[in-house]
Amino acid sequence: MSAYLILGLGLFLGIHSLRIVAGDWRDAQVARLGLLPWKGVYALISAVGLGLIVWGYGLARAEPVVLWAPPVWTRHLAALLTVPAFILLVAAYLPGSHIKAKLGHPMVAGTTLWALAHLLANGSLADAVLFGAFLVWAVASFVS
Repeated sequence: MSAYLILGLGLFLGIHSLRIVAGDWRDAQVARLGLLPWKGVYALISAVGLGLIVWGYGLARAEPVVLWAPPVWTRHLAALLTVPAFILLVAAYLPGSHIKAKLGHPMVAGTTLWALAHLLANGSLADAVLFGAFLVWAVASFVS
């Protein structure tokens, strides 16, 4: 398991969790820095986290720790589930979307579906950590 993957997930999901765990602190930082500088810091931390996730996941896949061997059909199911996941992702950015009106948070719903699909189709420790972390984050974000 790669420490870079864990660190990247901490940074990326941590910054994306501020509204869930520290909303008042986040609001104070936006007020102190201003909206555009805050978005710059947010984007920088997100980009560094994402880069570490990609690097760490690549390192972890080079020497995989296999937890289970998923059946081949789960790959087909994952491919099928990613279609509505991407539709939900796009719906989050479309003004006046009926999907957004019904779900409230289509990006989080899409992330949940995407992570679940990949957990079903991949059986390594790195997959469980990566997609499991995104699934836990998405569920927590949706609930909050």
